Amino acid sequence: MCAELVERRLTAILAADVVGYSRLLEANEEETLKALRQHRRELFEPAVTTHDGRIIKVMGDGFLVEFGSVLSAARCAVEIQRGMLERNMGLPADRHFAFRIGLNLGDIVFDADDFHGDGINVAVRLQALAAPGGIACSAAVRHEVGNKLGLDFADQGEKTVKNISRPVHVYFADWGNVASGAEVPSVASGHTRAPVNKPSVAILPFANISDDAAQEFFSDGITEDIITDLSNVSGLFVLSRHTVFTWKGRSENLQRIARELGVAYIVEGSVRKAGNHVRINAELIDAASDGHVWAARYDRDLTDIFEVQDEITKAIVEQLKVKLLPEEREAIEQAPTESVEAYTHFLRGREYYHIASRSNHLMARQSFARAIELDPDYARAYAGIAVCDSRLRSQFGMRIPVEDILANTAKALAIDPNLAEAHAAKGFALAVAGNRAEAVSSFERALSLDPDCHEANRYYAEFCVTDGHFEQAATYFVRASEIKPADYGAPTMLVNVFRSLGQLDRAESYARIAIKKAEDELRRHPENANVACLGATVLAFLGIRDRALEWLARSLATDPSDINIQYNAACTYALLGEIDQAIDVLEAWMPQVGAEMRLWFKNDSDLDSIRDHPRYSGLLERSE
Repeated sequence: MCAELVERRLTAILAADVVGYSRLLEANEEETLKALRQHRRELFEPAVTTHDGRIIKVMGDGFLVEFGSVLSAARCAVEIQRGMLERNMGLPADRHFAFRIGLNLGDIVFDADDFHGDGINVAVRLQALAAPGGIACSAAVRHEVGNKLGLDFADQGEKTVKNISRPVHVYFADWGNVASGAEVPSVASGHTRAPVNKPSVAILPFANISDDAAQEFFSDGITEDIITDLSNVSGLFVLSRHTVFTWKGRSENLQRIARELGVAYIVEGSVRKAGNHVRINAELIDAASDGHVWAARYDRDLTDIFEVQDEITKAIVEQLKVKLLPEEREAIEQAPTESVEAYTHFLRGREYYHIASRSNHLMARQSFARAIELDPDYARAYAGIAVCDSRLRSQFGMRIPVEDILANTAKALAIDPNLAEAHAAKGFALAVAGNRAEAVSSFERALSLDPDCHEANRYYAEFCVTDGHFEQAATYFVRASEIKPADYGAPTMLVNVFRSLGQLDRAESYARIAIKKAEDELRRHPENANVACLGATVLAFLGIRDRALEWLARSLATDPSDINIQYNAACTYALLGEIDQAIDVLEAWMPQVGAEMRLWFKNDSDLDSIRDHPRYSGLLERSE
């Protein structure tokens, strides 16, 4: 009897993994699997073959590849990352794929049909540390490549990683000018490749542990402000609000979260607010080792809240050994307002506005107005009032002078000319006033200042629908839904838009997303009649009749006089084939609404089934 043959060899190992694969599957399983197979067939496997590699293991969305040469492995990694960047161009942001790649030089032991060894384990850990679209490598790879490929390396120092007894010296390889010497192509709107030479960090939504669950708006506001402050630091890569807030309320292993998000560090914390006192806990965690880098607890008066945010921001910057430039320090120390009470009213107003009923818009307006009373120089509060008034006039038929709305946008912009929210509010107000050319200019200005401004993307998308520009509307609604994951309205509107474009598969895909978001919103805010009536239209489109009528009855019972709910009731009836009932509701609705909603009515695919009805021409005349 002879012993089984065991082969050991020193080899270059490439470990690759798809960033956010679970999220992509959840959004659209069939499309994601199809896309991954296509990327593998058209890019990944040809690149491996070209550089004399061999795929030794496929793990769903991950690959292990061996090469006889470190240089070959590095060239292959660069080709894959450049290829994926180019393949993402022109695709909607929600369909982008990005790999993280780890490179190591080490032993692999081949034993019968299996293989193992620290060389593989280190490659996998390096891959987990890489940024989306980035390459992380060991010191051995860094030494072997040297200057032979023109790669720039950012030294990340030694990292303690799971299941590896000794620290691993990590380098991030910047592949931007490798091989072709060409500039890396920019990606389509909404996609950002994390710079590989900066520490990457995700600030998870701080948990509200106050006795009052309604204080969640306050903990969310603190999270957003810390993200904003850290985003001003040029030496850091900070994930945006819209990315991290998809993890709100999910209790999962931090290493898995970091792996999904493609970051090296995680910040998490909690907020307890009681009267004029606030307690904030914050900690910085190294994702590779799951070890605490820094932690602190702040027990302060509420008036010190901006100072606490500054201290947390500066502590994170210091712990990550990032140089803070003078102008960056000044930006961090600049509070949004001098009044903490005004800040609290502004945050509460934003929460009211999220529940998009007439009564909640009025309460939101009241909160923004109170913020201005406390701080007459609070630009965002003026923009908030303008948006509330535009919505109340256009959607709910309130007789608010357009001049007054534009005066509030002018005040906001006089205080802060570069406030994207204020330009978006101005665009909305101009659209309501019928000044459509200037409205476009304001929306475009808002997006040039901040492409991630939710208000600019959402209001511009709605404007595009009223103009019948559905392709453009789809782009901005998709972006709005990414920026604000809790926005149940944007995916609902996308059902409508893609149906208008004749893209029924995409309409059905977003219908499933919209219903899930609507269910989540109803769990958080069961009193939100707006989400129930919008959900009813989606359920009707999907042919789920009984549930659609149940959701509609729920919304009408909650707020029967809300004319927005009445309009969505008409849409639900039209989608369910109850044509006369839909027209009856619309005939009562039409005299109550503003010009912008009448334009929406003309372009709303929910109502396609009534357009050939003899009574429709009467509705059309009334909409003029």
